[in-house]
Amino acid sequence: MLSLIIHAVLGFVTIGIFFAVNAHLYRRDWQGSGVTFLELVYYVLAGVSVGAGWFFNVRYVFGYPQDYSWWHFTSMLFANPAAGSVGQDMIITNVLLFPLWTIVDGPRRGLRHCWLYVVISLFTSFSCAMALYLAAQERQVRYARALAAQATDARP
Repeated sequence: MLSLIIHAVLGFVTIGIFFAVNAHLYRRDWQGSGVTFLELVYYVLAGVSVGAGWFFNVRYVFGYPQDYSWWHFTSMLFANPAAGSVGQDMIITNVLLFPLWTIVDGPRRGLRHCWLYVVISLFTSFSCAMALYLAAQERQVRYARALAAQATDARP
């Protein structure tokens, strides 16, 4: 049970860091700073994924009180061929592809501290981290557009 509490605290901390690092995107002082429908969908999916993940993680911890650990959890991803198929896909995506994508593509788009999404995925869920990345990317596109429009308006 203590591990669930620690995991939850670290999840909240990493999401708090996400908003702190991206504070410039969440200020209301630029044109288009409101939440778009697409961005809202990303936040809702992030929340749903964390809720669903917690439902199953709590059941796992209470279902295997003597055995639960990262090693045991990961080995259970391969309990049968169907689970193994999904398990290997999620491991390769979360451990290799997602870090490469966010750390390489994020700075190209102007996002800051993109390693943070990998850390978020460890304490919330891969889906939550991906949804937050996409939401930040959506905001960053609008933010860059607003800055370019301000620069154009400011020219004599």
